[in-house]
Formats: sequence, C-alpha cells, structure tokens
Amino acid sequence: MSDSEPVAGQQNNDEITSYDDPNAPWNQQFSEAEMARWNDGVIEEFRANDGKVGGAYEGGTLLLLTTTGAKSGKRHTVPLGALHRGETIYVSSFIEDKYPAWWFNLKANSEATVEMGGKTYRATGRVLEGADYDEFAAWALADNPMLAEYQAKIERPMPFVILELGEQI
Repeated sequence: MSDSEPVAGQQNNDEITSYDDPNAPWNQQFSEAEMARWNDGVIEEFRANDGKVGGAYEGGTLLLLTTTGAKSGKRHTVPLGALHRGETIYVSSFIEDKYPAWWFNLKANSEATVEMGGKTYRATGRVLEGADYDEFAAWALADNPMLAEYQAKIERPMPFVILELGEQI
C-alpha cells in the first residue's frame, strides 16, 4: 500500500467529520458496476496489507464481511467500517434508499466470515430488531455524531448488525 496512492477510485481524505462531506465515500455517485470495482480494490488492498488500506478509509478500522446471498446462495464480500461498543463489534450502512444486501443476507443466514487486521474468523451476524434495536440504536446514535446526523436525514431506521466472532480460521 502506498502512502500517496489511494485505492482505485478513492480520493485520499485526511479526515471526514460530517456525513455531508462531499469527499466521503458514501457521497460519491457510483453505478453498481463502479461500486463493485471500488469494493474490489479495497478488498484487494485490505488483504495485501493485513487489513490496512489508504484512500478514503485510511486510518479507519475496516473489516471484510462475507455473507451468503439470500437469493443467489453465492458468497459476497464487502468492506465495512467496524464500530465498537466495548468488546462488541457492530456494522451499519450509509446507503440512503434501501438496506444493504449484506443486511438481508445476514437476516436470512446469520453465518458469515469476518476478516480483521490480517485474521479471518467464523462469525455470526445478529440483525438487531425490536427492543434490542431500540436500546442499541439509542446508544449508537448518542455515541456517534455522524450516525446520528445520517439517521436524521432518512426516514427508515438505520440497519445495525452485531458481529459475534467465533474461531479463527
């Protein structure tokens, strides 16, 4: 990983402090094919550098989540920002118009694989709903101003998934 070259398609951002930052990856306009290429570059760099990447994600805690497609049955890997509540790892999404595919995949089949910092784990994804969701969302939105800013802009509840790591593989 070069300190001066971002991942393919990414700009090198020093610090993103607002959901509305025009340079934030979630505020870029991509077709599905362009997003797949973006993710492919991030995944490749992540795996080549023990979980570290440059560009828009530099300095963040990134993980790779691999789920099984709810409809296709195919394995899908996406890079996501790892968020923490103590020892609990959780993920969410800044996709405005729908829940992400990985959320539907985990809702249908909770078995997943998580790659973090050069290690790979079997994992279980728990889609939060009901009282568990309400309690967790209240905490997450109070703890993370960027998530709260985003939630204020959308009408649907943000997706929150807890990732429970199992054995290292």
